Amino acid sequence: MSFLYLKKVPLSPIDDLDWAYYGGNNAGNRYSSLNQINSNNVKDLKVAWIYDSATELVTDVKPKWPLEIQCQPIVVNGVLYGTSAKLKLFALNAATGKALWTFDPYEHTQPRYTPCRGVMYWADKDDKRILYTAGPNLYALNALTGKPLTEFGNNGMVDLHDGIGDNLGRDISKLSIDATSPGVIYKDILVIGGRVSEYGDALPGHIRAFNIRTGKLQWVFHTVPQPGEPGYTTWPKDAWKYMGGANNWGGMVLDEKRGIVYLGTGSPSVDFYGGARKGKNLFANCVLALNAQTGKLIWYYQTVHHDLWDRDLPCPPNLITVQHNGKKIDAVEQSTKDGLIFVLDRTTGKPLFPVVERRTVTRDPLPGEQPWPTQPFPLKPLPFARQLFTEADITDLNPQAHAYVKEKFLRSRSGSKYTPPNKTGTLLYGIGGGAEWPGNATDPQGILYQNSNEMVWDLTMSDFSLKSNYNKSAGQALFLNNCSVCHGADKKGSGKEYPSLTDIGKKMTDADINNILQAGRGRMPSFQRIPEKERKSIINYLLNLEVQNTAIADDHHNPASFIDKDKTAGFPYTPPYINNGYTRFLDPNGYPAVKPPWGTLNAIDLNTGRYLWRVPLGEYPELKKKGIPPTGTENYGGPIVTAGGLVFIAGTYDEMIRAFDKRTGQVLWEFRLPAGGFATPITYAVNGKQ
Repeated sequence: MSFLYLKKVPLSPIDDLDWAYYGGNNAGNRYSSLNQINSNNVKDLKVAWIYDSATELVTDVKPKWPLEIQCQPIVVNGVLYGTSAKLKLFALNAATGKALWTFDPYEHTQPRYTPCRGVMYWADKDDKRILYTAGPNLYALNALTGKPLTEFGNNGMVDLHDGIGDNLGRDISKLSIDATSPGVIYKDILVIGGRVSEYGDALPGHIRAFNIRTGKLQWVFHTVPQPGEPGYTTWPKDAWKYMGGANNWGGMVLDEKRGIVYLGTGSPSVDFYGGARKGKNLFANCVLALNAQTGKLIWYYQTVHHDLWDRDLPCPPNLITVQHNGKKIDAVEQSTKDGLIFVLDRTTGKPLFPVVERRTVTRDPLPGEQPWPTQPFPLKPLPFARQLFTEADITDLNPQAHAYVKEKFLRSRSGSKYTPPNKTGTLLYGIGGGAEWPGNATDPQGILYQNSNEMVWDLTMSDFSLKSNYNKSAGQALFLNNCSVCHGADKKGSGKEYPSLTDIGKKMTDADINNILQAGRGRMPSFQRIPEKERKSIINYLLNLEVQNTAIADDHHNPASFIDKDKTAGFPYTPPYINNGYTRFLDPNGYPAVKPPWGTLNAIDLNTGRYLWRVPLGEYPELKKKGIPPTGTENYGGPIVTAGGLVFIAGTYDEMIRAFDKRTGQVLWEFRLPAGGFATPITYAVNGKQ
């Protein structure tokens, strides 16, 4: 974790200014009024200090972190709070980087490594608290000492399963849930979402509120509605008993004056087949406005009906004020994975720019599937990512790459991003970025700064049932049921987020793999819920140590740890089809299959819906050496914008942090980080310095 300031540059001292919230403020603007660092002097930025969270020492030596840090830290009263890659919470002197205290949630327990993208601060006089999540638990600590607050929950800890299993009539304690993004705090109420499985054992993604002092559950909003609740008729009868997902993992924002929480939800389970959930499926894929005190629904806006493409709303909304028709309007902006921008009235949820429901491609769906016939298309702003993959988009990086991609293109389905998945295979945008989890930034003038990914995905479905797996080995069947949804049935994966497992034995021992299965890593959740004997079967399969074609003889070796018979209804739900993993379409050299840019940074005026500029974000040094202009790269860190006229952003594969002129998009400064900065930066002032 590196921090930079202007060294050896005479500056007038300024007042201290915190960065006290995830996203900079409750509205999630990622905006700072600081201007000591500005477009004239940003070129003089130098390293002030480095905190090595792996060793908990301040050092100028390049740190080697074992896992990825995704946490955007906060600064309150001169103290910086953040998390390490192994989910240790730390407090530092924000001016010097000196460690004040650390807290290890796994000091006495088996670790479960999940992304932690931010922490929360709350104070009432001398009662000052830091709250954050690690694995399936929410912790409350004394902000001055790092000690757990024993009056909160169970000795400072609340189980995130609380409030999820009400009325379900089954034990959910071993099912997966964590919270990758922090919640928001309204008065003495903490509102939070969660990440759940995306397969047939997914918990419902209900939104919950906990008392900030005691940890007691305050209210629950059912994102998969139960009988008598709004949205219930948009699902099959009793779907709430066995369907999950529709969860908020991207974070939320708060209009403190109105007492309203705004958030976006993800797709329902399972991601790419909806035959058991016919209907629009409210409140999946929705922007929700909830009463922060009671959890009552105020309004909703659905961005995808009956999602078949994993188009979760991936980032927090952004609360802004814009000029429309000569009036100032408080609005909420929501960006999407497929590059759309919805600008909604904050009070009513009605779009400020026209949105039309267009008929979409519904050809050749899988048997049992009923795609929704229309989807919403905002007419302004125009999409910030490509929408259709056509032959004209095929990479021209070199003749070999072009020929390889064209051959695949001609034997696959392509075109509309709403093409239903099937066994033929489809090439499409929108499964991952457009927008990603770090969000975006807006300044007080209503200008949105949005980074984007331009990636084609290769989606193919195949038959899947428990009966079809009975002629496979136990380990292979268990792998197909638990792991192939991300790594693919062929174990080949796709990129660093979903790595290939074909030669994992050359990199890891069986003990290494078992540790990862139990602890999780990056986007991979913990699989502690799988019994030890079944984990061993998966490991043997991955290491090619298992006797193949050994039939599964009894329920004890059932390919799904929780499934006792072949079924397509009831919990856990077993879909009849499974996807081929999250597979990027790449050329033979590992670059995206489409023409650049592959990553962009965009400035969009939300008063008018017009683009001010768009520039590539990131580059590949080896392509630059060949004279190829910056192509942009995939990017997984968001921007901040300042009154100094700057947009700061990292997140690119070239491991740079850059400062852009917010008026023109020109790069004014860049610096190579010790490792990729896959989180959103912050800025603050302490001891007279920004």
